[in-house]
Amino acid sequence: MTMTLACSSGSVAREDSVAPALDVTTELDGLSRPWDVVAAPDGAILTGERSGRFIVKRADGSVADLEADLGDLYAEGETGLMGIELAQDFSSSRTLYTCQGVLGEDTGMDSSGGAEGNRIAVVSWSVDVAWTELTRVATVLDDIPVAENGRHGGCRILAAEDGSLFVGTGDTASPTVPQDRTSLGGKVLHIEADGSPAADAPGRVYTLGHRNVQGLAFAPGTDTLYEVEQGTSRDDELNLVVPGGNYGYKPDREPGIYDESVEMTDPDRVPGARAAVWSSGSPTIATPGLTFADGAAWGEWNGAAVLPSQQGRKLVFLKLTDDGTGVAQHAVALENEYGRLRSATSLPDGSILLTTDNGSEDKVLRISPR
Repeated sequence: MTMTLACSSGSVAREDSVAPALDVTTELDGLSRPWDVVAAPDGAILTGERSGRFIVKRADGSVADLEADLGDLYAEGETGLMGIELAQDFSSSRTLYTCQGVLGEDTGMDSSGGAEGNRIAVVSWSVDVAWTELTRVATVLDDIPVAENGRHGGCRILAAEDGSLFVGTGDTASPTVPQDRTSLGGKVLHIEADGSPAADAPGRVYTLGHRNVQGLAFAPGTDTLYEVEQGTSRDDELNLVVPGGNYGYKPDREPGIYDESVEMTDPDRVPGARAAVWSSGSPTIATPGLTFADGAAWGEWNGAAVLPSQQGRKLVFLKLTDDGTGVAQHAVALENEYGRLRSATSLPDGSILLTTDNGSEDKVLRISPR
């Protein structure tokens, strides 16, 4: 069946391209909702379960849980142990970052960051060379809001070459948060490694008007940033991220009501809202991750955006137009083969790590172009 999908320029990409042939191997299994996955320069693969567990596959093939202090983890609904990212200088510093829910004072836990109540924080950790223990170093950011039921918690981390961090957040299912510049919810944030605002992000807010940012990635070999977020009943979006951009989600049509019937990008109610590069149309397929195919082995799909799908249970390939603002080709792979797919991470050898999100017997997969 051929499907028509909308692009921002008004052109149309058709699902009639042939997806790249893939080799798939299992790196880790027996997991429960592994939210993110990273691969270290020494060959170790690290993932984390949303409920609060770090698992590593070392370069020698041994698999183990890492000791880590997660005593203040807030894991409820869609929130818990979420994004993981290695520092740019990981080989020397052994530093990595997590984005995670944190219990606040109202739960009887101490709040070292001064914020009251549950919230979402970016935490820095150090890991030993043998990959046995994560040591908590600092709370980098401590005032990302979280919903009482954990809905729309984000939360993706991406390290830039200069060591700064981009953080994608969720809107807490609140009607005013996406357009509120004083809130860190429903945003892409840009901070230095110490948590201070980057020069291009006053108040740490790089872009606003988002629903639930769960994918961030640079196009290969560039500093061109893209994000992916999940839609309501329609229009998961891939967006080209520009500093100061407003992406048009404004679910406050009725005061005090989170109105998800509004458009994901509403240029009438949000003048100047930036159009999506790609949207899923209706119904949504639930896109919780983003990476890019990188390397000559990918052939015509080299440089394509790669989006895992939870609801659609497939991997989406989007070959962008030369200016990066639209889609020239669209294809799907792995449809209904591994269930719900969540995170995607590109590796230097051109392969991609994927996590599944089925709730039990989840896996970390490695896919490579055949």
